[in-house]
Amino acid sequence: MNIEQLRKLAGREEIDYPFLMSALSNYAWPREKISNWLKSGELIRVKKGLYVFGSDVARSPYSKELLANLIYGPSAISLQYALSYYGLIPERVSVVTSITPKRKKVFDSPVGRFTYQYLEAKKYAMGITFVVIDREQKILMASLEKALCDHLHLNDKKIKFSQLSDVEAYLFSDLRADQDVLGSVKLKNLLALSHLYRDDRLLWLHNFIKQWKTAR
Repeated sequence: MNIEQLRKLAGREEIDYPFLMSALSNYAWPREKISNWLKSGELIRVKKGLYVFGSDVARSPYSKELLANLIYGPSAISLQYALSYYGLIPERVSVVTSITPKRKKVFDSPVGRFTYQYLEAKKYAMGITFVVIDREQKILMASLEKALCDHLHLNDKKIKFSQLSDVEAYLFSDLRADQDVLGSVKLKNLLALSHLYRDDRLLWLHNFIKQWKTAR
């Protein structure tokens, strides 16, 4: 079997070790075959047991979002990467940021950096949804409301709100939030998350967005 035949058999760019061993089940030394593909760059090891095809073999770009789900789990994309994905913040975020109910982790790989921030299980579960991305693949990602709450709750712990104008400055000066995307925030979801997280700043966030949406 050559690498092109393997790619055709896989039907996708992201493959794991069990798939490789199954595809090479007729070989006496399958690990040697895998090692040769890795040395030639036809196959790239993202982490132990997880691979993507090299640029000369790939038929389409690999999905960093799917890899993020596969590298460390359970996990779901959230925080800055999700906010950028939804278009709430203007920055293009290269590091794929995720949340997990397991230990905090950082993975540096040949295809990029993947970070995982700890969020206790009962907070982790609410607001996670399946998002369809390239090639109709489904990945686990926080909703817009959850990504915003996670970012404030985990990354901006020093931010304090004492009046609604503080929230306005945070959203439009610090985050440079897109107004059209912010207008799509579901207040019911945001309120539920603020109660679950027990973070008063999230209630401030809900109250400001509610007032702001009414006044638009």
